[in-house]
Amino acid sequence: MPELPDVEGFREVLRSCAQGRVIRRVDVRDPGVLHGVSARGLRDALEGRRITGTRRHGKWLLARTGGPTLALHFGMTGLLLCAHPDDTPEPHDRVLFTLARDRQLRYRDQRKLQGLWLAHDDSDVERLLAHQGPDALTVDRAEFETALASHRGRVKAVLIDQSVLAGLGNLLADEILWRARLRPAAPANTLTEPERRRLYTQMRRTLRPAVTAGRVPPRPGWLTGHRDSPDPHCPRCGAALRRSRVGGRTTVWCPGCQGQTNGDGKGGEA
Repeated sequence: MPELPDVEGFREVLRSCAQGRVIRRVDVRDPGVLHGVSARGLRDALEGRRITGTRRHGKWLLARTGGPTLALHFGMTGLLLCAHPDDTPEPHDRVLFTLARDRQLRYRDQRKLQGLWLAHDDSDVERLLAHQGPDALTVDRAEFETALASHRGRVKAVLIDQSVLAGLGNLLADEILWRARLRPAAPANTLTEPERRRLYTQMRRTLRPAVTAGRVPPRPGWLTGHRDSPDPHCPRCGAALRRSRVGGRTTVWCPGCQGQTNGDGKGGEA
């Protein structure tokens, strides 16, 4: 599933492929990915417009035109690619934006769980993002700690709740909690101040290289590099990794590194 680093990578695709270029043609190959706008409405609003800027908030990507703003969300399988207009489209290329100087931006999505929206003005953009929490890449520590302290849910579930903090998904949350040595099932509002501070620090340290890589990289020294192994072991302490479910999501964690403290002093499994 695309998370904040992936969408930041898509923002760079959008910037390098489309920014400053005029949208010559919009080809909606599957209107099932459009939300609140018809294929004709999207064409009429965007054809002849120039992409003037890009913005990402959490898992949302915005393409500004000086008029309407195109909003993209990638769900579980969405991608944004830059191609030549003569390249044969793939079966899951849902919307094609042909641009000046032989560029074509393609929204590709197999499962179509999210898609594209059109915001006619800034107030539309604000309404679209109204239920999003602060962006995980830019949130300051005080706001982050306040959000955690005010929620009773398990810390893993709170971290992936987009209304609390926008941008983190399953891989990032597991990685950050592993780095912070915190149990995924720990109640968020029982974490101590040092634990909340450590969690924030490790979030920042995880996001920076992940954004550079354009994904959560499966490096040997990262939890992500071992979670899908047939017999996964912690790269830090060597303990066998465990799987459980937190917030409805498969959660990978280390009982050796994360099983002793959870903010309530009780330890134990997730």
